[in-house]
Amino acid sequence: MSTSLLAPAQWAQSEFALAELGDQRLTQRLVRIGTSLAQNPGGTLPQAFPTMKELKAAYRFFGQTKIGPEQIQASHWEQTRARCREPGEYLLLEDTSELDYSTHGGCEDLGSIGNGRGRGLLLHSTLAVRVEAWDLTQRPEGIVVGLMGQRCWRRFGPPKRGRETWKERIQRPRESQRWAAILEQAERPPEHSQWVWIADREADFYEPMEHCRRGGVDFVIRAYRDRRLADQPGHLKDALAQLAVCGTLAVELRSRAGRPARTAQVQVRSGTVRLKGPERPDGDRPDFMVNVVEVCEAGPPAGVEPLHWLLLTSLPCQQWAGVQRIIGRYAARWWIEEYHKALKSGVGAEESQLQQAYRIETLVAVLAIVAVRLLNAKWLARTRGDQPVDRQVFGAQALNLLAAKFKPPPGGWTHRSALVAVARLGGFLARKQDGLPGWQTIWRGWQRLMWMCEGLETLNQS
Repeated sequence: MSTSLLAPAQWAQSEFALAELGDQRLTQRLVRIGTSLAQNPGGTLPQAFPTMKELKAAYRFFGQTKIGPEQIQASHWEQTRARCREPGEYLLLEDTSELDYSTHGGCEDLGSIGNGRGRGLLLHSTLAVRVEAWDLTQRPEGIVVGLMGQRCWRRFGPPKRGRETWKERIQRPRESQRWAAILEQAERPPEHSQWVWIADREADFYEPMEHCRRGGVDFVIRAYRDRRLADQPGHLKDALAQLAVCGTLAVELRSRAGRPARTAQVQVRSGTVRLKGPERPDGDRPDFMVNVVEVCEAGPPAGVEPLHWLLLTSLPCQQWAGVQRIIGRYAARWWIEEYHKALKSGVGAEESQLQQAYRIETLVAVLAIVAVRLLNAKWLARTRGDQPVDRQVFGAQALNLLAAKFKPPPGGWTHRSALVAVARLGGFLARKQDGLPGWQTIWRGWQRLMWMCEGLETLNQS
């Protein structure tokens, strides 16, 4: 597992050199493209490739119809899965995000997004995070391992026809079948490695839980449906209402559109229930046992919707500390949203001006791995902030430039001090109350640092 921010060329070599594209020259070109996109992010190829020769070569590469996202990312997936087999606990965070190209009118074959009027792509990702430690409130602290899998597709909608029956809908291919499907491709984790699959309400159906059980993977899924009980009349919420409150705690909620960050004081109930198996055209599924944790805010601020999580899990919930960790794991689900923000705001995945959707899909496959690099840079500063940076790995020239610009810290460069210095190049003020920098200042600063390194090399060569 990489524990430092590799220099762009070294990073691209480690991520793409094993890609099997059918021609070694194409693989070498992919490594060069990865290096350039890591040095000069922004989503548009002219920004990343300053010379016309390299730019044309990149256009030819993304125009290869025989190369798709899977071929580009396959070696990265395999490396991630291998790292997740090392001893420890790993959170597998899964979610779908929309890539919006509605303003890119010249692009062909884009699908519908949002309410059907937007045009773009859908991206379904499984991000693996290694749990490094637990804080005093039983919240996990982690470091990014990589993408365990990713799928990009276009939604064109089903053909118009008469009213679709439940049996017809359940038998045809559906987008929901992507949830936890990656676990069918990955090998079962060894005994010393614990995988916990975490998903939101879209994944609340039988098959993801069954994928986890077959694969030896634990799960935490936020419930959407009020399922029927198997061994008594009533539904899931009826059973939870009969349970006593097992504890109270504070849940930190991050800011969203129109809603500021806040702390919710919640009551927690937990227990084990037996739920009715769902009906399927090829036969009803068996009833199943599942642990349940309910997180309910008793007194929210005026005009604010109360927090209410109903979590289905395979993890034990008999002890209060275990219940707290289940809630902490689910609260960490926003990390994959942070990854999507790194992909969009950091490396500019929605800025591409390529003219065909399949070319954008291939470019996104590369940028998706660049976004993992960006996410890792910030998390290293948060979880291993005081550890020293390896000069040879980070780049001695880059550290020398930072030292000349801001003066080296008294104890030497650490992950946190180096990241803050890079962000200062991008406009971060680094005041005591500012905390860690955001994606845009980090990546803008890294881009400027790479330009400075390139300019220094050009002067030395001349």
